[in-house]
Amino acid sequence: MTETHTKSGLFGWYFGTNILVRILLGLILGAIGGLLFQGSAEAVAWLKPFGDIFIRLLKMIVVPVIGCTLIVGASSISPAHLGRIGLKVILFYMFTSVCAIVIGLLVGRILEPGAGLDLAKNASLAVAHTAHPPTVTETLLNIIPTNPMSAISNGKVLQIIFFCIFFGISLAFGRDSQDEKIQKSSEVVFSFFDGAANVMFRVVSWIMEYAPIGVFALIFTVFSINGETAFGSLAGVTFSVYLALILQVLLVYCVLCAINKLSPVKFLSKVRTPMITAFVTRSSGATLPVSIKAANEGMGIPQSIYGFSLPVGATINMDGTTIYLGVCAMFIANAVGVPLDLSAQLTIVLTAVLASIGTAGVPGAGAIMLLMVLESVGLNVEAGSAVAVAYGMILGIDALLDMGRTAMNVVGDLTGALVVAKSENELDKPVWDKD
Repeated sequence: MTETHTKSGLFGWYFGTNILVRILLGLILGAIGGLLFQGSAEAVAWLKPFGDIFIRLLKMIVVPVIGCTLIVGASSISPAHLGRIGLKVILFYMFTSVCAIVIGLLVGRILEPGAGLDLAKNASLAVAHTAHPPTVTETLLNIIPTNPMSAISNGKVLQIIFFCIFFGISLAFGRDSQDEKIQKSSEVVFSFFDGAANVMFRVVSWIMEYAPIGVFALIFTVFSINGETAFGSLAGVTFSVYLALILQVLLVYCVLCAINKLSPVKFLSKVRTPMITAFVTRSSGATLPVSIKAANEGMGIPQSIYGFSLPVGATINMDGTTIYLGVCAMFIANAVGVPLDLSAQLTIVLTAVLASIGTAGVPGAGAIMLLMVLESVGLNVEAGSAVAVAYGMILGIDALLDMGRTAMNVVGDLTGALVVAKSENELDKPVWDKD
């Protein structure tokens, strides 16, 4: 009753319109307004706080959202299922995720999206404080927190991820325990974090209602300062992301099929329907029934394998998202004139792969993860900074990028199920051979 009243009230036209349409409209109007008021310091000063509010709201939810979903994601995998097949599935997903982020970083390094944009040239958009990236050894050692509470309060991303994954795995063993007391208490803890995650999803949905206004203000600032050159940068990052997604399919998934003596052409044909479904719906979870049908009826994968690998893949296998993180991190670094060295790129790899465990089911998950990745390499998304403005540019086209990365996530899940089934000699060849 309340929801109906809200949609028919004063702002009914706003809340009654699809959120993606509103964000895209905010991007277009922000670009037009910025061009009309190009060079207007007064207009930028008046609108900038609206963009700052959006950035602060997003930063507010990063740690609780990622923390809760990581713990729930890690504790949802029953240790009883982590036999030979389970271990193969998880190792496969980790391997392809590393390949994905490396491809994303390489494409970003070669094409250099955002280079020449120079958002930091304007005095009012100084680059937020960037920490000097540690050495590779320090990066690996610093993953382990000496004080988890301190890591959370100071926003040390890799340490938070490491602790939450360990906590989640421990909780999974507790839920699977034969001791009734341990099992019962573990279920209580799991229910708490699961409930907290659902509460945070609602908070995220509220914040996303404000997203069109925040995107409008951030994009207005970009185009007011940089003019039409910003169009080329947005087109460049979109092209880079989709090129990296295509390379992931050809160089990783198709090669793995060929190694296992499975036709890559036939594989692409059989994953077409779930891939298109994921592209349109932008949801791995919503595509899961279509993926299961393709695995069972189209590929000949037994239920004992796809019944575990596909739901787990929808939780921890985010190849498309990690590609997006790599390319977009390079774009933002280039746009603000802060190149990422090898140590920083390694940190991105670690952060993206580990954080992908908590991605599933989080509205706006890619944008939240990108926030964490940027801060892990010292590109702090502070309100009013050049990094925040570049981040806002990505948010403006996030829906377009999300379609591609979701489709890639689903294809990666099916690849894992197929390769594991073949390695176990459990693939139904007559079904696979059928056109």
